[in-house]
Amino acid sequence: MKQFTSIKDVDNLTDLLAIAKKCKETPYQYQHLGKNKTLGLLFFNASLRTRLSTQKAAFNLGMQVMTMNIDKEGWQLELEEGAIMNQQSQEHIKEAAQVLSQYCDCIGIRAFASLEDRTKDYEEHLLQKFIQYSSVPIISLESATRHPLQGFTDLLTIEEHKKHSRPKVVLTWAPHPKPLPQAVANSFVAWMQQAEVELVITHPKGFELTPSVTQQTPVVYDQEEAFQEADFIYAKNWSTYAPYGQVGVDLSHWMIDTAKMALTNQAYFMHCLPVRRNVVVEDAVLDAPTALHIAQANNRTYAAQAVLLKFLQDD
Repeated sequence: MKQFTSIKDVDNLTDLLAIAKKCKETPYQYQHLGKNKTLGLLFFNASLRTRLSTQKAAFNLGMQVMTMNIDKEGWQLELEEGAIMNQQSQEHIKEAAQVLSQYCDCIGIRAFASLEDRTKDYEEHLLQKFIQYSSVPIISLESATRHPLQGFTDLLTIEEHKKHSRPKVVLTWAPHPKPLPQAVANSFVAWMQQAEVELVITHPKGFELTPSVTQQTPVVYDQEEAFQEADFIYAKNWSTYAPYGQVGVDLSHWMIDTAKMALTNQAYFMHCLPVRRNVVVEDAVLDAPTALHIAQANNRTYAAQAVLLKFLQDD
């Protein structure tokens, strides 16, 4: 595996899941592979679970880690070809990526969508420039339109908790006061489409994801109908795709509560975190023993460790 930016980079999903489970059972077994190897982590925006879980994953493999909040501590990067750099940008991505490739054996990059220019966001402009000019593997710690580590984590968590071979999994839109990217939702759908699950998406009209993501996955606009007999409920807000980047109004009734969870097949509740309590989901659901958000956060380490291990093994 030369890079990890989406599920399309995974050659064998069953194999990668097995590696993650093995890392969870014996996290320090492969430290000899990471010895004298360095992981560089570049953050263009805030992070808690992604930053710390990926660092821990690298430590479990015996790797050294260098972390930089590049939006606050580095030079402003220029991404455009042929740019006349007489304005704010001080360093071009050509030099930055090549220099970082000399310092690191693998580079992780985290950046959010602008939610202003849909074309540029969905072209993954920043991530693709790093891939173009880096000579070492690139791992996406979330990009403008995808969050593959979260999607892999979610699949691992469902695999651990499913009660039968093909559970019903519902991705439900939930309210949020600010417009959020579609990255987590896009990746969750992509990973579930490759899993042995019955996937259903539910959201208010106007919040459709891009058809290239949803493909043939059923979309139900009635949230309570979608929840019927579900085994897993995954809640996530995302802003509109068309028009781009807008937040919903008067949609607080889409919050997940105990009455809606009672419609399910005693479903587990999932969320990628951070979560706004009593906006996205009420306390009673989040504090119930069927909530898996803490288990998901724990699995972030082993999802990242499996990906890093594949890089080390394929080196």
